[in-house]
Amino acid sequence: MKQTNQKIMSLVIAAMLCAVGIIIPMFMPIKVIIEPMSFTLASHVAIFLALFISPAVAVAVTLGTTIGFFIAGFPLVIVLRALSHLGFVIVGFLILKKFPNVLQRPASNIAFCSVLAVVHGICEVIVVMLFYFGGMLNESFYNNGFAFSVLLLVGVGTIAHSCVDYAVALVVWKPVNRMLHIPISAPMSPLQKNAPLQS
Repeated sequence: MKQTNQKIMSLVIAAMLCAVGIIIPMFMPIKVIIEPMSFTLASHVAIFLALFISPAVAVAVTLGTTIGFFIAGFPLVIVLRALSHLGFVIVGFLILKKFPNVLQRPASNIAFCSVLAVVHGICEVIVVMLFYFGGMLNESFYNNGFAFSVLLLVGVGTIAHSCVDYAVALVVWKPVNRMLHIPISAPMSPLQKNAPLQS
């Protein structure tokens, strides 16, 4: 019975984070727009929170938000950029599995955030490159050139955006981690040890 309750709780958490991951990009008023790209504050927070909980929840939230973007009629490049988040999710839970205490120390937190951000940026650049060289992007992308539009805006911009959202996720996560005992589906997950994060 306890295991069933844990699975139900995980499904509920995944569903809630999927909803948050879809709603934030659509309604968040804080956006940085540098044509032809826009960056929405906290649009990756749901995925980071899911990653802190378990790989199963993180994958579910990533796929859920991708499907949400598709159903909402977003351009295919945005849908596939959302799907590419599986890249940093996979790297993230492999790191958490090997180093379960990474979230507890500021130095390792910064290193973890940096690795995820770089992988995040690379994955999104690869997706956009496929569309860029396939001639399927907005004309303004080509007017600004490959280096500016793809490498700088998508690559470097995504890295910076990822770091900001990771920090927001940590701010949300700290009180949740201290107050709730969320069931974990992955071994060696930070929550399994019920260890509060250090400030």
